[in-house]
Amino acid sequence: MKFEQYNFIAPLKRNLQTLGFRKPTDIQFKAIPPTLKGEDVLAIAQTGTGKTAAYAIPTIQLLSTRSAQKEQYSTRCLVMVPTHELAIQVADVFKQLIAGIGLHVVGIYGGVEQDKQIALLKNGADVLVATPGRMFDLASQGYLNFKRVEILIIDEADHMLELGFINDMEQLIRRIPRDRQTLFFSATINEHIKDLAYGLVRHAVRIQISPKDPVSKNIDHSVAFIEMDDKRFFLERFINENPDSKILVFVRTKVRAERVLKALERVGIQSQTIHSGKDQKERSTIMDSFKSGKNRILIATDVSARGVDIPNVEFVINYDLPEVAENYVHRVGRTGRGNQRGKALSFCSTEEKEILTEIETYLSKPITVMTLSKGEYEITVDISEESEHDWKSLLDDHQAFKDKKKKKSKK
Repeated sequence: MKFEQYNFIAPLKRNLQTLGFRKPTDIQFKAIPPTLKGEDVLAIAQTGTGKTAAYAIPTIQLLSTRSAQKEQYSTRCLVMVPTHELAIQVADVFKQLIAGIGLHVVGIYGGVEQDKQIALLKNGADVLVATPGRMFDLASQGYLNFKRVEILIIDEADHMLELGFINDMEQLIRRIPRDRQTLFFSATINEHIKDLAYGLVRHAVRIQISPKDPVSKNIDHSVAFIEMDDKRFFLERFINENPDSKILVFVRTKVRAERVLKALERVGIQSQTIHSGKDQKERSTIMDSFKSGKNRILIATDVSARGVDIPNVEFVINYDLPEVAENYVHRVGRTGRGNQRGKALSFCSTEEKEILTEIETYLSKPITVMTLSKGEYEITVDISEESEHDWKSLLDDHQAFKDKKKKKSKK
């Protein structure tokens, strides 16, 4: 089924065509019909499969065909997200899809002055995309009310229902109308979070895409065993051997991010960092630079792993393995998005092997080890150009090995 076959209003169909939406992805195909029927939905799908559009498209159709009764500082649809970057991105998706429809979309998040956001909310919003901190702050000042909420959407639901946010979510549920429609979307979810989610909805339609594999099939995974103090040498080599690639490097802390940046600077490699230690204006500028390709090396903490759609990221490198296994899924999901293929390479030190085991358990399969000979390892640490193989060859060999195994298993 193609989008042109859906019974959408003409401007929405036109916008979908202009934006290149031809055929719905699996999650879109399964989530759009129950959403249009007004049903509650709990949807779990791999990263990069089009979850934002899966809820934005039917929401716009619903809001555009219902009579609106706005109040000052009110909203008809509330979309909750965990990070500033995701709030900006989701609001942009809605704005692109509502062109010429006459709906008003507002994104609110911390780290920037609130006055402009208050002004945008003054006459009410059809769609409000918000992070919890700024939203409750404006509500406490009287600049936001929830009386007219028809649809509540919780994006990255697993994170929004964790301990850090669950009290906020429970407070919100008490303040919005009971007869609302509720949509939960996430790439990962555990049984505890699932129970919490079901406690907030009425007979939700459950949609789960590829439940046994939370990571997109478009991503090739590998791990190299590299000691903590040697990782910078291997990162340098990888970057030098992929001079035209866009590379997203994940580290565990903001202090570590700045150290890696300095280490790359010392060998003449320019990069940027993004983490919670930077203000929102700086984070937005850095993200725009990476998205546009002006900067091709971005060193990030997990603040950039949640839902953010960055075009054409060819490689994700887990310089440090994430402490929480689920975050591996969100990190590597920044590559291999849509129909593109991506590659994820993890550097695992001796002290991180236990974390690697947890990640593999979570994925229900092992990550193939990229073997480095002792000589090759030593040459890389000595920053020599004499290594027999380059990273591209190793990755290609790794993929060829996987393909060969698949062919054998089919036979």
